[in-house]
Amino acid sequence: MAFAVLAILLQGPSAGKAKSRRLAMVKDRHAASTEAVVAAQMRKTIQSVGRRGNSSLTSLLPRREELEKRIRRTGKSWTLTQYMFASMGLFVVATGAMLIVRAPFPMAALVGLLISLGLPYLVVGMAIKKRVAQFNARFPDAIDLLVRGLRSGLPVTETFQVVSQELPGPVGEEFKGVVERIRIGNTMEAALQETAEMLGTPEFQFFCITIQIQRETGGNLAETLANLSDVLRKRAQMKLKIRAMSSEAKASAYIVGALPFFVFGVVWTVNPSYLAGFFVEQRLIVAGIGGLIWMSIGAGIMAKMVNFEI
Repeated sequence: MAFAVLAILLQGPSAGKAKSRRLAMVKDRHAASTEAVVAAQMRKTIQSVGRRGNSSLTSLLPRREELEKRIRRTGKSWTLTQYMFASMGLFVVATGAMLIVRAPFPMAALVGLLISLGLPYLVVGMAIKKRVAQFNARFPDAIDLLVRGLRSGLPVTETFQVVSQELPGPVGEEFKGVVERIRIGNTMEAALQETAEMLGTPEFQFFCITIQIQRETGGNLAETLANLSDVLRKRAQMKLKIRAMSSEAKASAYIVGALPFFVFGVVWTVNPSYLAGFFVEQRLIVAGIGGLIWMSIGAGIMAKMVNFEI
């Protein structure tokens, strides 16, 4: 498994993505519309800044753009270089700690590799989840503010500016980004869609679809957004009800999943020789790997059972 992880990490950049980038550059070079020219200039500027800011170490990473996008979604000032150095530091610390407790070197290296790859990924994922939750909690208030601005006679772009100034946190930051992209020449649909791709939430995607349909077909945008705000609030209430109803099952799943590892760690601390056979005897190694596979399958099934999509 460790060799498979290393092979994935060390594989080269995707040829398909490189081809897509070249085709986009050719398309932008021969585009005649003002919007396409502005988008091309923005893309070239971002790429040039990224090339100057990236070290030779980060340039070796596969799927570097996806990882950078994932880090940007946290809303933090973290960089890809800091992420890599944190992973390497965790590998050294975890491997050294396992060697101190007299673990075999292959086991220590494997545990260090898993921790160095998994822990930063989980931390970034938790930061993204927290920021998205904060955004969804205040997003209906932002829509209500948009509705009041539209009913008072303000244009849509001005109401976006009001939201970016009045609401703190992720909502204000994302609407500020939308306003800035509109000011430099992007259309409203393109600016909103870029934010929707960055957030990855159905709530904001509903908002983008509502704006796009209204601009194409017409109608009362304030009334439509007011209905959307009510739907989003009811959706949030339903999520809270489901979380409360499934909390007992989640707690049971956490306990059942963590108990074998807790017992293994306690026994290893008290009497390491009792469990040493799991790292030297072939039959016990196969049995341990099989047990981990079955536990992973069971954890996946339990996660699917307590996870509901609305």
